[in-house]
Amino acid sequence: MSERTPDPPSITSWVADATTAPSMHNAQPWLFRHTQADGVLTMRMDPARAMPHTDPSTRGLHIGCGAALFNLRVAAARAGWEPDIRLLPDPADPETLAVITFAPSDGDDDLAGLYPALRRRHTSREPFTGEGVPEEVLDGLRGAALAEGARLDVAGAWQVEALLDLVRDAERAEELAPGVREEIARWTTGSPAERPEGIPAESLGPGRYDGRAPVRDFTAGRRVEGHRSAVFEQTPCLAVLGTRDDGREDWLRAGQAMERVLLQATLDGLATSLNSQALEWPQLRWAVRDPSSTAGHPQMLIRLGYGPEVPATPRRPVSEVLVLA
Repeated sequence: MSERTPDPPSITSWVADATTAPSMHNAQPWLFRHTQADGVLTMRMDPARAMPHTDPSTRGLHIGCGAALFNLRVAAARAGWEPDIRLLPDPADPETLAVITFAPSDGDDDLAGLYPALRRRHTSREPFTGEGVPEEVLDGLRGAALAEGARLDVAGAWQVEALLDLVRDAERAEELAPGVREEIARWTTGSPAERPEGIPAESLGPGRYDGRAPVRDFTAGRRVEGHRSAVFEQTPCLAVLGTRDDGREDWLRAGQAMERVLLQATLDGLATSLNSQALEWPQLRWAVRDPSSTAGHPQMLIRLGYGPEVPATPRRPVSEVLVLA
């Protein structure tokens, strides 16, 4: 193994950082393999964590894996390494999402500067204060999306109303889809002591007693011990992350853009939550897009604001997701 190749402890550490990324229902649908002889790190999807009812195209799975890939880039940059990434390198093997090699570098200060946010960023399903997000902060988040080839469109007042209507339509569609409800239940039962994935009860957030924030109700009519209700903000700050095209590579890039936005928002002192409900239904997804935006394909709805710190959701041990060969 060349001294110009990262050693196994470095790779292990970077993959641990990568797995702090968000994913649909915290399913953590990624697998890594590092070949020490040539220094190649391969990232693959874990098909056992796909959701055929909620995410039949695997668009959401790709976005989660893209977010993990971005975290890997941040961790490597902090350590003084530059990753060379080939997305979807083998058309005959769709489960291989990326092949990565590393070269020493002076580091990417912009990427490395995001590192402190990796383990501070948590999806919040709690009420936000309703305090407005300053325009200069929103401009920085728009720039973060652009840096990854995506676009972040912050919704104006009328767009917020339209987005909330679409989320409510998706909630009604979900109520009539037993397969979707079963998948949600699969990933939202149990505790961190019992399983290192999914969303435990303490991270589900309260039920919405009042307010209009688009926070998904993961209880789906189930009784959850200790589940409470709360008043959410009346005028949520919502942004749509979108891309110009809509193929598998675009989804991976959207995941990287999403995570860059979330990490920057964390450094800016914001709380964030993700909502893909309306995007999971093709008949609703097209209506989410801002017709004036150059991003014709919405990939994620992001809620931004100021709120309490929330605990991290569980993560699989690195030994389960990384093979050192």
